[in-house]
Amino acid sequence: MADISRMPLTVDLEPVQLVAPDGTRTPESRYGGDLPAETLCWLYEMMVLTRELDTEFVNLKRQGQLALYGPCRGQEAAQVGATACLRKTDWLFPQYRELGAYLVRGIPPGRVGAVWRGTWHGGLEFTKKCCAPISIPIGTQALHAVGAAMAAQRLGEDSVTVAFVGDGATSEGDVHEALNFAAVFTTPCVFYVQNNQWAISVPVSRQTAAPSLAHKAIGYGMPGIRVDGNDVLACYAVMAEAAARARGGGGPTLIEAVTYRLGAHTTADDPTRYRSQDEVDRWAALDPIPRYRAYLQGQGVWSERLEERVAARAKRMRTELRDAVFDAPDFDVDDVFTSVYAEITPGLQAQRQQLRAELGRLE
Repeated sequence: MADISRMPLTVDLEPVQLVAPDGTRTPESRYGGDLPAETLCWLYEMMVLTRELDTEFVNLKRQGQLALYGPCRGQEAAQVGATACLRKTDWLFPQYRELGAYLVRGIPPGRVGAVWRGTWHGGLEFTKKCCAPISIPIGTQALHAVGAAMAAQRLGEDSVTVAFVGDGATSEGDVHEALNFAAVFTTPCVFYVQNNQWAISVPVSRQTAAPSLAHKAIGYGMPGIRVDGNDVLACYAVMAEAAARARGGGGPTLIEAVTYRLGAHTTADDPTRYRSQDEVDRWAALDPIPRYRAYLQGQGVWSERLEERVAARAKRMRTELRDAVFDAPDFDVDDVFTSVYAEITPGLQAQRQQLRAELGRLE
């Protein structure tokens, strides 16, 4: 492995890639050391489970069981690879599309469903797994990640924090401030940008004039690196290097995982209005799961038994998710007002009365 404490502040436009689109190993030599067969199979299992549960979440939304959902189809390798190499004590600060990261951390899918259903207990189980609750506001979690990293420094801990952001979030002021703070104070934080090419209907080409999102790192004085976000082994290796650097006192790193959102931005979005089917088809040909399966087959690791075991677990987890979410009790709207302060304020009291009146007219 390269000397991660002395990485030059330059960015290679060519993303790091260990597994080619056809499933063969690339000649990349910087990241050495193969993972054991058990880990290779586990990564595959996590990717398939992510896709299967992602499909179930979309189904539940279409059936009126969720308020909204942000699909992650196509980004399984980026999420699973980046999370799988971390310690369980490293804190994750996700946005709203990191289903693969939640599964790697062992957060029950039903708890994720509670968030999207809007129940009062949405977010429970997240902090137990060193994962912050889902962040809907764009980019705010980056500041939280840096703050947690600074706290870890003061407490003398060796944990690393990871801020998951999208390409659109790099246009937000909060992310700029987080990057600057992290670099100035040499915090043990990794900024993991999943560049899925579209921030709702705005293409990444309109998000920045820089050669790449990773190039933004140079202006903050931290290393930046591009990785093939559809290559789970490359994502694993690049994140492992950045985490080791942060843990060793080398400060933050900005990683740009180049991937693609095959589905809609959210279930409220119609992507056919702003992107072509030809574009989707080109990226679908780079689907991370068939690529990785081909790699495992070439390594003699994949088997029908593995496929059957993963399929059985996926079916079981989809059923458990549906059981946890379908027709679950709605929360009492009073909780929105009574759980903020020990004693409800006059302002909140007025808002509660107004909402009750509105709901009464709808009945």
